[in-house]
Amino acid sequence: MSRGAEARHGLILIGPPLLYALIMLAAPLAMIVTFSFWTQDYLDIDTTLTLDNYREAFSQPIYRVLLLRSIVISLVVTVTTVILAFPMAYFLSFKVKRRKTLWLFLITIPFWTSYLLRVFLWKVILGYNGVLNSALQGVGIIDEPLTFILYNANAVVITLAHAWAPFAILPIFVAMEKIDRSLLEAAEDLGDGPVRRFFRVTLPLAMPGVMAATIIVLIPTVGDFITPKLVGGTDGLMIANMIQVQIGRANNAPLGATLAIISMVVVSLIAVGIYLAGRKFGGRVE
Repeated sequence: MSRGAEARHGLILIGPPLLYALIMLAAPLAMIVTFSFWTQDYLDIDTTLTLDNYREAFSQPIYRVLLLRSIVISLVVTVTTVILAFPMAYFLSFKVKRRKTLWLFLITIPFWTSYLLRVFLWKVILGYNGVLNSALQGVGIIDEPLTFILYNANAVVITLAHAWAPFAILPIFVAMEKIDRSLLEAAEDLGDGPVRRFFRVTLPLAMPGVMAATIIVLIPTVGDFITPKLVGGTDGLMIANMIQVQIGRANNAPLGATLAIISMVVVSLIAVGIYLAGRKFGGRVE
């Protein structure tokens, strides 16, 4: 087959999914960007291009506070999730010799229930008279129920870290599976102990999975609005909740679109920074 025929064949194969992606992803995104330059007065939308929405978004302190809180919560969730996922992925890759498929299957068990149900379950666990407080009081560790684990940012972090744990475990596990075990044997023969071998060989080679897990967890958690709404309370609300309010209750879709665009740009810059940092320290997201 000639090179031209191969190119045409490849174009035929990629054409339908590319067209589907353009219609289902690029077109709505372009509409959101366009909406951000319009204004709305109740049901009437003024299509005159303006930067008023961006001026309001940057001038009102509430939007800056919510965006900053969203970024901080997402970063904490990402760091927590990746740190907890790394040992599990390491155990599956290096310690489990048989039935790895079964272990991976067990990791996906949380996906068997709806996301909304899992959030409600955490609300029951972390509640004032919930499972956690009742258990701690029952064994005498605390005298009064803990109040800092529900209806605040702490509850949002705990719930999101649990929800996104499988998404962090799997890419790290895949990266570790690609590590050539002979490199570890060579490092051991050269006198490296377990700790030195981990930091010089295992961790650098696992960095692509770590970076992938970081980006996979970070980007969606910034835009989560269900978890903050159910377990976050006033102190746990995020920018996505304000976007929902603007598009829904406030009937101001252009301002909601503006907040969404600003959030997307900020998160994209953070993700690019994480990617570049990962490449610098030995990881490359493939």
